[in-house]
Amino acid sequence: MTTKVAVIGSGNIGTDLMIKVLRGSGRLEMAAMVGIDPESDGLARARRMGVATSAEGVAGLINLPNFRDIDIVMDATSANAHTANAKALEPYGKTLIDLTPAAIGPYVVPAVNLEETTAANVNMVTCGGQATIPIVAAIAEVVDVEYAEIVASIASRSAGPGTRANIDEFTETTSAAIVSIGNARRGKAIIILNPAEPPMLMRDTVFCLASVPDEATQDRIVRSVEAMVDAVAAYVPGYRLKQKVQINPLPADQPLATLIAPQAQRVTHQVSVLLEVEGAAHYLPAYAGNLDIMTSAAVQVAERIAARKD
Repeated sequence: MTTKVAVIGSGNIGTDLMIKVLRGSGRLEMAAMVGIDPESDGLARARRMGVATSAEGVAGLINLPNFRDIDIVMDATSANAHTANAKALEPYGKTLIDLTPAAIGPYVVPAVNLEETTAANVNMVTCGGQATIPIVAAIAEVVDVEYAEIVASIASRSAGPGTRANIDEFTETTSAAIVSIGNARRGKAIIILNPAEPPMLMRDTVFCLASVPDEATQDRIVRSVEAMVDAVAAYVPGYRLKQKVQINPLPADQPLATLIAPQAQRVTHQVSVLLEVEGAAHYLPAYAGNLDIMTSAAVQVAERIAARKD
């Protein structure tokens, strides 16, 4: 038995979502794609693939003949649009998977808390969050993380209008999720749009401040991070460590700890993890790992929700 899925948003992310559902395990069935641009490539591809479409946004989705049969709606629009879409869909009892930084529902990062996807509206945080929060959580499984900072660097060409319009929401949502899911006491997120040509792959850096009392604890941190990288790579094959995990002692007079760790006396080391994310190139170019990790994670969540319905 398959679970029918609709996608709102016919841009790059929505189109890649559609293709991933169509290429997936067979548990999900692509039932509809809607957008607001009748000339979009996404809607044209959907029509060619026999998927029901509408260029009238969420209202068009609700008016489709097969709307009643759809169980899961994946929203790949923008934070503001998702707020309106969620309100419009609320009376119909659909499960929403939100790929915007709107964060109406609880955050979900599959490698960390996939089993908690029971809400009617779940939020996929951000691309930077999907790439880095698993690492913060892996470190926090071993030691208390007083402060975690992530820097997501993506190709400028992979940042569409939605991403650019939601930069503030990106930093706020990711920072909050670093704390609530990553289990750091404080969190900060930074995104960089790199205009380099040829476009660069997504690169992510995770800095954590923690007390690391001995070499045995260092080894446990490294093993925990490596296991987490493998867990994410199971659904995002292009996700990998760029170099070995670095754990460096902080000098006693290190101003960084004093400035940003609320309990600076507990901080002895900085743990640094450098990551790279290469996209699967199902629809988006391989350099757009930032978009691929979002769509891959969202499909993972949709399949878990579908499995519970069986």
